[in-house]
Amino acid sequence: MRLGYFTMPLHPLGRNQTETLQEDREAIILADKLGFYDAFVGEHLTELTENIPNSLLFLATLISDTRTIKLGTGTSNLSQWHPVLLASAAGMFDHLAKGRFILGISAGALPCDAEALGNLDEDRQKMMRDCIDVLLAIWERDSPYNIDFPGNPYKVTVERTADLPHGRGHLYKPYQKPRPEIVGTVVAPYSKGVVAMGARDFHPLSANFLLDIWLPSHWANYREGKAQVGQTARVEDWRIARTIFVADDDKTARRYGRDDANSPYRYYWQMLRYKMMRGKRQGVFKTDPKQDDSILTDEYMLDKLVIHGSVDKVVDELLKLREVSGDFGEIVYAGMDWVDPRLAKRSMELMATEVMPRVNKAIGSAPAPAREAANA
Repeated sequence: MRLGYFTMPLHPLGRNQTETLQEDREAIILADKLGFYDAFVGEHLTELTENIPNSLLFLATLISDTRTIKLGTGTSNLSQWHPVLLASAAGMFDHLAKGRFILGISAGALPCDAEALGNLDEDRQKMMRDCIDVLLAIWERDSPYNIDFPGNPYKVTVERTADLPHGRGHLYKPYQKPRPEIVGTVVAPYSKGVVAMGARDFHPLSANFLLDIWLPSHWANYREGKAQVGQTARVEDWRIARTIFVADDDKTARRYGRDDANSPYRYYWQMLRYKMMRGKRQGVFKTDPKQDDSILTDEYMLDKLVIHGSVDKVVDELLKLREVSGDFGEIVYAGMDWVDPRLAKRSMELMATEVMPRVNKAIGSAPAPAREAANA
């Protein structure tokens, strides 16, 4: 099982953006030194607590300061991009990173972003599908192009103005052939979007917002999509994100990862609960959609959605997670604000150097969880 990193990022209101951007860079540089496989970074235009409006621009600052970690948009919000712009920017990034690039995609869920861009009343899921269809066509075809899909508003051609022998009229192709890995973040239980991912060879990343019990639904739908095109799903292609804090002792882990009023984990889940409830998406936190919202207390959120403890405890919790979800290829560690930089860095260090080796040793010595159970 690989180890990855994901950050929205999310910082308390009032923190200096210059400082938080450097903190977010430092976290990924540390992840690279510790051997994390990849790092995904989100983007939001109008949210002060989430300080990165363009994940490609932010990640570009890390190319020269990292060595092996793959840098992924987490996600590029496709309702906010014209496919020509994203195909060109992502293609160039892939060359700059010499293939250390993953294109993470989603529609873009923040309504305030959509209002600012003037598409609040549009079908942003369709905008996402239209954008990725055209982006892939740009990468697959050669100029002068004639991309015109029925019902898709994005028409791409340079036939009238190209001067191909002199280099005019070409669009960037990526460094990786035939294209970079494409990853879609999945939040909802039983998401039908995962079926489409399987059919198109996009890879799912199950968000840390989702309760463990809903994870098998993602794998079942991914398998369904793969089967539709005559392929077999590979567990290596499934990522699961979790909110994790590892400390040298359980007392410290509980204090910083849960009980302290200034805990970044407590703050994170207070904010996520508020944002999801505002967007009427709080059902992802429930074991039954019929449950009343009053159950979503701080303690409930922390109990259900944070793994905290010493190395031994976190190892046990991750193995229990795998018993629920079935086998998967990567655990993605969710980054928090660094209220205490020493503890934040120590957690990442323990996760990479102590937790993961023990998890992988345990997985190697035990049979994989029954896939039939995971598909129920």
